[in-house]
Amino acid sequence: MTRYNAPFEIHVHGDVPLREDVVYAQIQDALKPLWQYAGARSLAAAAESAYEDEPGIRFDAATHVLQMCWTVPGGEEFRQVIEETCMALNDIAAAGAPLEVSFYDTEYDEEDDAAEDEARDDFMMCFVGPTPAAIMQVQRDLLVQDVIHVMERHFDSSELGEVVAAVDKLFTLRFDALVNSMQLGKPPRGHGGPSGHGGPRKPRHLH
Repeated sequence: MTRYNAPFEIHVHGDVPLREDVVYAQIQDALKPLWQYAGARSLAAAAESAYEDEPGIRFDAATHVLQMCWTVPGGEEFRQVIEETCMALNDIAAAGAPLEVSFYDTEYDEEDDAAEDEARDDFMMCFVGPTPAAIMQVQRDLLVQDVIHVMERHFDSSELGEVVAAVDKLFTLRFDALVNSMQLGKPPRGHGGPSGHGGPRKPRHLH
């Protein structure tokens, strides 16, 4: 990690199921934007996170899942890096998966009572998958989970069927547009997965 005085600590978190025929060399090539950004010459050299309590970047050969809980110092240009990484992961992914990317302001001190500026923390969700339809399926599942989470504060979950149906209708329209324009197959309607959305200064992932 050679980037000193970086404005952010950037945390990448998520599990990506990979095809069973994928080998380590393909993973290293797909993640090249990440390990080059970290100033390393290989994935192995950059796989360790900036924090010891984070497992970093690992490939579970038994389950064929790429696991990322990895922090690197950097700046806004990392957004382009993670986009390039996601594009490369699409080619080796077995299913759709979300990646959480958190930007923590390194100059902000929560305990400084005199501080007038708010933290420049930011958070973005990225998605990877073997097809646009698979990616959209994950987006749909996360949105349903988020909507239900918010509305359950006011309504019983049994009352939210029409809300979920409305979300499904919106995504069906988008699926149809994809099918018509690119001849892609529709994915099945799924069930909401765990959401990674959160506000500024959300806790780091600890394992």
